Amino acid sequence: MRSKVRTIVSSGLVAGTLDITAAILIYAGILHKTTAEKILQSIASGIFKKEAYTAGTEMTFVGLGLHFLIAFIFAWFYFKIFPYIPFFKINTLLSGVSYGFFIWVVMNLVVLPIVFPVLPEKKLDFPLLLSILIVIFCVGIPIAFITRKYYAKWY
Repeated sequence: MRSKVRTIVSSGLVAGTLDITAAILIYAGILHKTTAEKILQSIASGIFKKEAYTAGTEMTFVGLGLHFLIAFIFAWFYFKIFPYIPFFKINTLLSGVSYGFFIWVVMNLVVLPIVFPVLPEKKLDFPLLLSILIVIFCVGIPIAFITRKYYAKWY
């Protein structure tokens, strides 16, 4: 029998790991747009602003910690709302896709504009679609499947 905490922690760990790995592989490794360190520092800059880029390696670890905190929050939220949304029980894959898109919307249209009042304008282009797909496949779908496994014993 799986516990609630184990389900939330495992879905948060899987989603957080897949998401940050994809971001680093794609943006640093393949596209050469940035570095792994800068990706993690940019997450830390949500709290520490410009200091995140000059304070040293510890900000890289702070960014990683914040990244996983966010993943755990989204895993917890999905776990809590799962019993109340019948659609989640019907099709896990589509639930994960829709939840991933929801996460992308919350992060990019609510959280980031609050944390960073001046952001580049979003255009419907390849980088935008890529960022949406990363969140859907690396965060939304894993959270949906891991959470469904916990609740499967009740339906």
